[in-house]
Amino acid sequence: MASDKPVTLAAIAGAHGVTGDVRHKLFGEGVESLQRFRAFNDSALTLTKLRDDGKGGAIARFAEVTDRNGAEALRGTTLTVPRSALPPLEEGEYYHADLLGLPAVSTEDEDLGEVIAIDNFGAGDVLEIKRPTGKRFMVPMRIEAVPEWDDARIVITASFAEPD
Repeated sequence: MASDKPVTLAAIAGAHGVTGDVRHKLFGEGVESLQRFRAFNDSALTLTKLRDDGKGGAIARFAEVTDRNGAEALRGTTLTVPRSALPPLEEGEYYHADLLGLPAVSTEDEDLGEVIAIDNFGAGDVLEIKRPTGKRFMVPMRIEAVPEWDDARIVITASFAEPD
């Protein structure tokens, strides 16, 4: 499923201090998800320093930002890397970016729509599917509900697909 579409790893939440540091909201699994990269947003931002903020986020410094005003100007900026730069996945693992936009079909090959969102409310990922009619339904990302997926489609067990 690897391609070079940009994958968002974090968003800049605002400035931290007066020397250009920024606070991040992380979308991966901790600071480690950012540590393997030095350049973000097609090399527009170069990471020079990164640390855990102790609250589930991170504090970072970029070479291109030298003061608080520059840091504040980045508020809301997402940090992206090419999908091909992410580590390979083990069997049964997935990146959200790979599932978003995939067509969804039932185990009986009925067109169910498209994956439009992936949420996690604490018990695991939940896929939101938008039917061609516009109606939406949610499916847990568990093997009994989603027995298979690849880069072309996601298959949903018919009993988990709400009637249209």
